[in-house]
Amino acid sequence: MRASGIFMPIFSLPSKYGIGTLGKEAYTFADFLCKSGQSYWQILPLNPTDEGGSPYRSFSAMAGNPYLIDLTILCDNGLLTFAECEAKDFGDDPTAVDYGKLDNNRYRLLRSAFERFDTETPEFLNFCHSERAWLDDYALFMVLKDSYSGKPWREWHNDIKFRKPAALRRIKNDNVRKIEFYKFLQFEFFSQWFALKTYANGRGIRIVGDIPIYVSDDSVDVWCNTKLFDLDENLCPRVIAGCPPDAYSADGQLWGMPVYNWEYMKTEKKPYSWWRARISHALKIYDTVRIDHFRGLESYYCIKYGSKNAKKGKWRKGPGLELFEYFQKDYGKNKKLPIIAEDLGYLTPEVRKLLEDTGLPGMKVLQFAFDPSGKSDYLPHNHIRNCVVYTGTHDNDTVMGWVSSADPREVAYARRYMHVDDNEGFNWAMIRTAMMSVADTCIIMMADFMGLDSSARINTPSTVGCNWKWRIDGSCINDWLAGIIRENTAMYGRLGDNDRISKKKNK
Repeated sequence: MRASGIFMPIFSLPSKYGIGTLGKEAYTFADFLCKSGQSYWQILPLNPTDEGGSPYRSFSAMAGNPYLIDLTILCDNGLLTFAECEAKDFGDDPTAVDYGKLDNNRYRLLRSAFERFDTETPEFLNFCHSERAWLDDYALFMVLKDSYSGKPWREWHNDIKFRKPAALRRIKNDNVRKIEFYKFLQFEFFSQWFALKTYANGRGIRIVGDIPIYVSDDSVDVWCNTKLFDLDENLCPRVIAGCPPDAYSADGQLWGMPVYNWEYMKTEKKPYSWWRARISHALKIYDTVRIDHFRGLESYYCIKYGSKNAKKGKWRKGPGLELFEYFQKDYGKNKKLPIIAEDLGYLTPEVRKLLEDTGLPGMKVLQFAFDPSGKSDYLPHNHIRNCVVYTGTHDNDTVMGWVSSADPREVAYARRYMHVDDNEGFNWAMIRTAMMSVADTCIIMMADFMGLDSSARINTPSTVGCNWKWRIDGSCINDWLAGIIRENTAMYGRLGDNDRISKKKNK
């Protein structure tokens, strides 16, 4: 079925308190998607972020981001007052997240809300019980992070670093209330998230989530599962993940995450149990999951720990098709896995074979298409049905930013290929081209519908301090734009089930 969607991070939504949340504005955006004739809302990972806001460097692969908890909902539930929220400084710029002010002020409010919360409520107790497999360790990890002033877990006392049972029992017994606070945050996050997801699904909108292939070195996942990673006897990584030198980076990229010990995972009593639990969790909170850096599951590049660049790395084999066969077994043999493979970059025949064998849709990004030689696989006339076409992703510039910064030869070729009419605008020409593709699914960045420049870029890889900040002006989410998007969606046969659902909802 041909369908389309919009890429819009939760944190980029408008709100009064410094960052987009799971509150009223998120419901408004779900309505906007329905009115626009869309079938998908693609977001970034929902995990807690690092100090720079990156959802790809998280303390947990399972937990939700407390920054996204809506304060207004907490006020409505009697856990906060609007006066308390208004008294905090979340920054003066409504178009950008100020993570410094957010960190200083939001947690103070969340702690106040916790003090008024009844931890004996059946809903909270049931949540803590049902999610205990990851929640108990996560809450303990965060309490320890606080007690060690944020230091990485390898700098903790050896008894705790090596998870000696007596030391862990002592910490748990001495910090019951503090541990409950972090469980409360997860309870509130997932309560708000599933309410929003249920509402969006009822409007015919399916959520496309995202999971990074690797986890942060300083995470509860590594601390609690050291045998699953390639670590030495002192629990330091022998090698770290990265990317070899290419046309974009002469030194390659050092990502800093530890790589998996796939051989050990394979020989567990339940093979690949951690990964299978991760995928099962993701498929519970999302309708479809995009696996970032899919090619790393066929083979991955790793660099010796402590290297200053990624020039002298090695390729190692990943788990390949076997891992996906276990995913399929867990999900149901006769059901198609709702997974998108992020297969961008240089692909070997082995990676292409894995994509074919899994049957997963790959990605086609139009900003990568316009090599003047005309030989790119990303050009629409080379697309196949089983793929997802994008104008760009969170790692790309906006279309209008790309026009200003790309190789002029690429821009000239794109102009000819797409028959760009300056009255229409370059962004709409690329949107139209994506919509016309034979690809079953088309996802467009919200900033591209608005024709925004590089100021609306979400992330520039290999840079820090300037990413994950962009926020939309709430006035841009309006019926006029929804009508234009819907008209284009209908023209290229991508309304899908939304046509029936939106007519019923909007009577």
